[in-house]
Amino acid sequence: MSTERIGVIDYGGGNLQNVLNTLSHIGTTGELVSQPGDLDGIDRLIFPGVGSFGDCIEHIDAQRLREPILEWLRADRPFFGICLGYQVLFEQSAESPGTKGLGFFEGEVVRFPAGSGLKVPHMGWNEVKPADRSHPIWADVVDPLYLYFVHSFYPQPADKSIVHSLTNYGSDFTSSVASGNVFAGQFHPERSQDAGLQLIRNFLA
Repeated sequence: MSTERIGVIDYGGGNLQNVLNTLSHIGTTGELVSQPGDLDGIDRLIFPGVGSFGDCIEHIDAQRLREPILEWLRADRPFFGICLGYQVLFEQSAESPGTKGLGFFEGEVVRFPAGSGLKVPHMGWNEVKPADRSHPIWADVVDPLYLYFVHSFYPQPADKSIVHSLTNYGSDFTSSVASGNVFAGQFHPERSQDAGLQLIRNFLA
């Protein structure tokens, strides 16, 4: 078992136990982070997320976690954002107009277009096409790679160099981004069976 301490941000959402159970399944333990002091001694940070952009940000601000999370990201420490934990890294979202995201990445979160014939939310398994399969996060994952999604919104990064994978749902959207030791994706690795487990193992490695 790894001696590293893995923090899991407690933003008041409902899928925290799924992530903790997944970490336990692969032989490590996650520790909930709900206030700044909880980050002391943490080596790697996971930000899972289900729910709304506005509610999530409201919880983060109420728990005084905005600046500590940004400090973590700016220091390029190992970070894995999942679904909503990916979206809040951007500046704003069409889901919650007027709410300021963390703004670590430039860009906004948009909704799948209405009247396109697509079922929204986008729910189920879909192919994730990595931009660079030599990156350690994709080590030993199957090709083609299918992961599980549940979302109505997705980020549009202003900086295309951070785009780390694309997924097609009507048209291509950015399903993950990476910059240094910061990685985040729209998919749910904790619900993606063996492929998702491998992604989390790669992050922990």
